[in-house]
Amino acid sequence: MIRKLIVAGALAASAFAVPANAQVMIEMSEITCKQFGEYDADSQDFVANWMRGYFSAKNNMTVIDSRNVKRNTDKVLHYCKKKPKAFLMEAIQKSVH
Repeated sequence: MIRKLIVAGALAASAFAVPANAQVMIEMSEITCKQFGEYDADSQDFVANWMRGYFSAKNNMTVIDSRNVKRNTDKVLHYCKKKPKAFLMEAIQKSVH
C-alpha cells in the first residue's frame, strides 16, 4: 500500500515538473546596425514586423501597407550600411518617416 502511494506521488510530482518555455527578450535600444545587418532573414523580418508596429502606433495608423514594411526595412538597412556603429533605433528614427 505504501509502495503504491510512493509511486503515485512520484508520478504526480513528475506530471507537475514540466519545464517552462524559455522567454526571449530583445532590448531594441541596444541593437547596433552592424548586429542587425548580421541577422538572418527570419530575424530581420521579425525586427521589421516590430518596426511596423512601432511606427503604426507612433503615427496612430490603423492601416498597414505591407509594401511600406519592405521599403522601410530597406531604408534602415541602407542607413545601417553607412553607419554600422549606430544603434538600430537611431537608424529607424532617422531613415523612416
